[in-house]
Amino acid sequence: PEARAQVLQLLENADVLVEGFRPGVMERLGLGPDLVLALKPRIVYARMTGWGQHGPLAPTAGHDINYIAITGALHAIGTTEQPVPPLNLLGDYGGGSLYLVMGILAALHEARRSGLGQVVDAAITDGVVNLMAQFIGQSQRGASVERRESTMPDGGWPWSGAYETADGPHVSVGPLEPQ
Repeated sequence: PEARAQVLQLLENADVLVEGFRPGVMERLGLGPDLVLALKPRIVYARMTGWGQHGPLAPTAGHDINYIAITGALHAIGTTEQPVPPLNLLGDYGGGSLYLVMGILAALHEARRSGLGQVVDAAITDGVVNLMAQFIGQSQRGASVERRESTMPDGGWPWSGAYETADGPHVSVGPLEPQ
């Protein structure tokens, strides 16, 4: 109760509250968006989850590799033998944080205009699928095949890739323009 009171006091001077718990945790702590927005209507209440607020996976744990695997993005990255996780750049940072920040900025802009905050909810899996839109579209149009090392961005073109040098490090090559 004391920590809850401290959080509410801190929110008096805040424009944004960002939370990354599983769905329902903030509500159980007495800090859900309904309560916070009732106390401070201008606040932007930002939530980031892996799977979203609803659905069969919503209450379960997950990590970057799980999020990008279920979206199909992990399948698209790597060698023909196996997928290679791209650190946590694609899921956590790209699909999650980047989309959350864009939502926060839009909500702050609206809050300054109207005086009303809102809930911004970013699911990492939703963001990753959105980031994959170009590649999914190309596949659906028959412009690419769903096989690693078959197109330019996934190492399938010899003039676009990374190659080991004689002294050990690698050099990237990407001369895509005709000249």
